[in-house]
Amino acid sequence: MSCVRGFSLIELLIALVIASLLASVAYPSYLAHVRKAQRVEVSGLLLENAQRLERHYALAGRYDQGVVGNLHQQSPAQGRAVYQLAVQRQSQQFVLTAKALVGSAMEGDVCAFYSLNQLGQRTPADERCWRR
Repeated sequence: MSCVRGFSLIELLIALVIASLLASVAYPSYLAHVRKAQRVEVSGLLLENAQRLERHYALAGRYDQGVVGNLHQQSPAQGRAVYQLAVQRQSQQFVLTAKALVGSAMEGDVCAFYSLNQLGQRTPADERCWRR
């Protein structure tokens, strides 16, 4: 006589409820981690671009003439872009910007738009956006 053993429907439903509760707790934490990583990446690239512009200024005496070098155009630097980076240069000043792309994980975030100028003035003022 063979005895078939298995899970009952109730046991499977309980396991499914437990798994969904764990996922509902873990997913927001995962998204917060992804957003933090994106903020660190974009702020680092903006600061790197500013450093390249300052080196150019030290050599040329102005920001707007000549080739600066390879300024980053997106964040992350490799892979699918989340932010689009841009620079506006004038002779004695620059403004670097980063804007979250539509449909990206950062689109509705408090740090969806960044700017940094030659004086080191940064927006947004929220500390979470510039923490390294």
